[in-house]
Amino acid sequence: MNVQKEVDRIKLDDKVLGMPWFVQQFIDYKLPDLSPSTLLEYVRDYETFFNWLRGEGLSKAEANKEVTLQELEVLRMGDVVSYRIFLTTKREGTNSRITVSRKLSSLRSLFHYLSQIAEDEDFYPLLKRNIMAKIEIKRIHKPKDTAAKLKGKILEEEELLEFIGYILEGYAKDVEKNKQALYSHEQNKERDASITSLILNSGLRVSEVVNLNVDDIDMNNKLLYVYRKGNNDETFKTPVYFREQAKDDLNAYLNLRQTRYKAPKREKALFLALANGHTEGSRMTKRAMQAMIIKYAKRFGKPFLTVHKLRHSFATDYYLQNDIYKTKEQLGHASTETTEVYAHLTDKTMSEAIERRTD
Repeated sequence: MNVQKEVDRIKLDDKVLGMPWFVQQFIDYKLPDLSPSTLLEYVRDYETFFNWLRGEGLSKAEANKEVTLQELEVLRMGDVVSYRIFLTTKREGTNSRITVSRKLSSLRSLFHYLSQIAEDEDFYPLLKRNIMAKIEIKRIHKPKDTAAKLKGKILEEEELLEFIGYILEGYAKDVEKNKQALYSHEQNKERDASITSLILNSGLRVSEVVNLNVDDIDMNNKLLYVYRKGNNDETFKTPVYFREQAKDDLNAYLNLRQTRYKAPKREKALFLALANGHTEGSRMTKRAMQAMIIKYAKRFGKPFLTVHKLRHSFATDYYLQNDIYKTKEQLGHASTETTEVYAHLTDKTMSEAIERRTD
């Protein structure tokens, strides 16, 4: 099991103890098919819903664990509408339309299981009436709309190389009067450039980069072996190719990984961080990688750029030279429907290119 899945499995096992027995049963049913990370999001969604039920007096339970099937059976359409309004208007942590849609989908999955799959001792469904079956969840983000939102917020053409170069050299000039920032950059620039280059030259997700170990790299064949999202076979790592540019940047980092980050022999992680006051480096976290990219992006003049948009940047560039099926495989998408985003992005790129005139 990869690092993030191990962490999320521990969190899942802990959180599910605060859920009603039928939710625990549902999670056990889904474990072979869904990752601990996905199921942890489900449980968090149920936690929000049960808290709301109790707060509205729709459940007499004093704790979420005590919410009953009977209380779910008698929910009315108006209650679900009220919950949707609550999700979109609550003062703290207002949810986007996409998040609301996902939270309702989580509930639909639970209610479907309880009413169509799970049985009591007399072979009757656990839930006799399923109010969530009446809820239509519309698809929020169409590929064309997603592409429109990404336009201008990713790196294009020469910017891919320029951003890596900026991390290595340009950033230091911008922070030369800030000794602390300058020192941190000097210590980590090769690592930061290597992470950025790897994503921009392979399209890996940040979670896949975090989970990489040193022995996952086949430098000669420009291959990485990664745990891909959606693959629940914990023994299989998918081979993913990367470009020559990433090879050079990886080698520059690997040459100093041991000494600069004081890597203990037991530490297998590829990308390390050495925290203040620590004598040994340890695996760099997902949050640290995300913060790192945002830091450089703001100074580079691309404040909307995030670590995930680096993946989008690679995908757009890659799709210009390849078809949708190769792009799907390279990115590890479950279907070409997700990959269609880059078709719309490159359509715009190509239409702009044909209008450019050369002297």
